[in-house]
Amino acid sequence: MSLRGDVCVVTGAAGFLGKRLVRLLLEEERPAEIRLLDKHVQPEVLDGLEDCRGDSRLTVLEGDVRDGDFLRTACRGATVVFHTASIIDVRDSVEYSEMYSVNVRGTQLLLEACVSENVSSFIYTSTIEVMGPNPAGDAVTNGTEDTAYKSSLKFNYSKTKKEAEDRTLAAHGEALPGGGRLATCVLRPMYIFGEGCRFLLGHMADGVRNRDVLFRMSRPEALVNPVYVGNVAAAHLQAARALQDPRRRERAGGQFYFVSDDTPPVSYSDFNHAVLAPLGFGIQDRSTWRILNVESSLIKQTGSCFRHLRGKLSSGFYYSGQGPHLQGKNTKRKQLSHNDCCYLAFMLTDLFKLLINYKTQP
Repeated sequence: MSLRGDVCVVTGAAGFLGKRLVRLLLEEERPAEIRLLDKHVQPEVLDGLEDCRGDSRLTVLEGDVRDGDFLRTACRGATVVFHTASIIDVRDSVEYSEMYSVNVRGTQLLLEACVSENVSSFIYTSTIEVMGPNPAGDAVTNGTEDTAYKSSLKFNYSKTKKEAEDRTLAAHGEALPGGGRLATCVLRPMYIFGEGCRFLLGHMADGVRNRDVLFRMSRPEALVNPVYVGNVAAAHLQAARALQDPRRRERAGGQFYFVSDDTPPVSYSDFNHAVLAPLGFGIQDRSTWRILNVESSLIKQTGSCFRHLRGKLSSGFYYSGQGPHLQGKNTKRKQLSHNDCCYLAFMLTDLFKLLINYKTQP
């Protein structure tokens, strides 16, 4: 099912993922209009899309996701909404009330705007952070959407994203004034990397202050799934196609999906090192921080590094699949060995050199 001729709204359109999603929509789908919704959209964002915009109309809408009137105006006449905007705060530096008002209340207002304005499909961008870890720090290996895992969320970011998820899925099937029903789904990307990743730049800055040696903040055996930003954008297109297809919307809607690609599992720290090694960065042999007991809520690092839950740094979260796709229940998965992970340093070095020419497959 193509989105050609549709009117799409992308919140957070000037962000890391949003910009990539808008470009992929123009390249692959040629919608009638894309509405770029963000607090501020720099002129260079539009300038950078001139080579692929074709006949599609690009409309900039600057405003706040907590403004219901603004959201209803943005959604009027639209058919698909991609909600990527949120406050991302892994250091608990933002007041809970502020984060809740944007991540939860903003999502609720946008869902209400979709219903009132007869928008048929809503895709919400969540995060793997809503999975936990649980109080015991148990790993997830070969996980699927059906894997039972009792988590205990401690951070405001993961709490608000999970509540926004719940509200999105609860809205699936709501009746629209013009007939039909709203279809919703939730995407849970893994650790997203790619051009312009500000978290990677933060680790680089910390490494520079540490004489070009990166801090080791995670155990090498605690594997996670990095996923390329272009493939996350492709997953959003796949979700929209499914929700817009009358034959698939009921089966695809009302569900959450993990989003990964075939980037091999690796620890957070070893991934950062693999990408930054060509620039001359080394990495500490051992973790800077002694592993705290499970009751500890934060691990603090000087500078702008992440503050992670103890279990996040010592537990693996592994949902890898084959190529860019929405994870399905029957996806083949393979657990990599430690030797595979050591090889990653060489593979990802070449990968990052080629990122600018990387082509995602819808």
